[in-house]
Amino acid sequence: MAGIAAGYALVSRRLAGSPVSAAMVFVGAGIALGPIGLDLISLRQDTAPLRTLVEAALTLVLFTDATTVRPADLRRGGALPGRLLSIGLLLTIGAGWLLAWPLLPGLTGWELALVAAILAPTDAALGKSAISDPRVPALVRQTLNVESGLNDGLVLPFFVLFLAAIPGTSYAHQGVADTFWRALLLSPALGLAVGGLGGLLLHLSLRRGWVARDWRPVYVLAAAAAAYALAAVTRGSGFIGAWVAGFAFAYALRRGEHPRGEVADTTELAEDLGGLLAMLSLLFFGAVLLGPALEHLSWRIVGYAVLSLTLTRMVPVALALAASGLKAPTVAYVGWFGPRGLASVVFGLLVAEEHLHGVDLISHVVAITVALSVLLHGASAAVLAARYGHWYERAAATTPDLRESTATPVTPLRRGLHPVETD
Repeated sequence: MAGIAAGYALVSRRLAGSPVSAAMVFVGAGIALGPIGLDLISLRQDTAPLRTLVEAALTLVLFTDATTVRPADLRRGGALPGRLLSIGLLLTIGAGWLLAWPLLPGLTGWELALVAAILAPTDAALGKSAISDPRVPALVRQTLNVESGLNDGLVLPFFVLFLAAIPGTSYAHQGVADTFWRALLLSPALGLAVGGLGGLLLHLSLRRGWVARDWRPVYVLAAAAAAYALAAVTRGSGFIGAWVAGFAFAYALRRGEHPRGEVADTTELAEDLGGLLAMLSLLFFGAVLLGPALEHLSWRIVGYAVLSLTLTRMVPVALALAASGLKAPTVAYVGWFGPRGLASVVFGLLVAEEHLHGVDLISHVVAITVALSVLLHGASAAVLAARYGHWYERAAATTPDLRESTATPVTPLRRGLHPVETD
């Protein structure tokens, strides 16, 4: 694993913008190390370290993504991100649920809903060229950035409630009412308290010059861990607690004026660490979920995976962006670039440890869908970004009031991946 991470790091800039993405490399390495390869990693072994890894990765990503989003980001460009995160997300879960009925027989209604929720969130890291390419209008990049940064957190309540409705799961033992109280009410409240107090204390310390520069990133890691742990120890959702804490932390920290660059580097370590853990999570995903799934392929699983990446994503996006003034190429571009990544992997690995009668089928569907996304979105990102960028240049030259030309600053999201470094 160390060799794989180091090897990719040495050629990472050379591969930037190419069809070969980091996700492809790590997922492929996972397959080679898994049961169908060298058999060095499998679910037959102790899964506690694996669970710790994926939970730490998602916790850091949820917290840092939330810290980078400002309320104004949801209002810019006619609230396009808000449309995708409300209408688009709900329709995506609903469409995924309905399409699963004929294609995934043997699963209960709540298990089908769980599959739809697991595959609803998107991950910009799997198609970063599509969002970081400067030829793509800033409005479109900002919309995709904000959507991918927030929809994994918004899916969490659905994921928790669907699990609680399935008999035999860890949340079902608590009961739906107790799960609702602890995960959807108590956990956000604890996250709000930890994040708000943490951000306020850092703000006061910065203003007085008490905190050393090299300890600020460590403080962010501690705040994220505290929010997760406090929500988890109260039998709630640590992920929801960390996500809400990120918003509160950033809001409290931004209340005052600080010297230039004083706050900008506070989350850098957490973002970089979250990115590394995310790639390692994809490696384990390739080993313990994707490898076994490749031995149990069927037309139903592949068919649902293809529909999940196309119809289930693109139709809700088109409906959510109706009457927004965006041209058809833009709507298609936004609809296609909804890669499935870290959140779906983590949710899938967590479900793999639950006692469900359809756990194997659920794991296989999630694995094949994410694998196809890694391959298709990663390979098409640079090419389609260039083609769409050329279309936009021609359209903007002939249509001065083009909706896509609305100026908006692009806030980097998802572990500092944007923009792509250039010479």
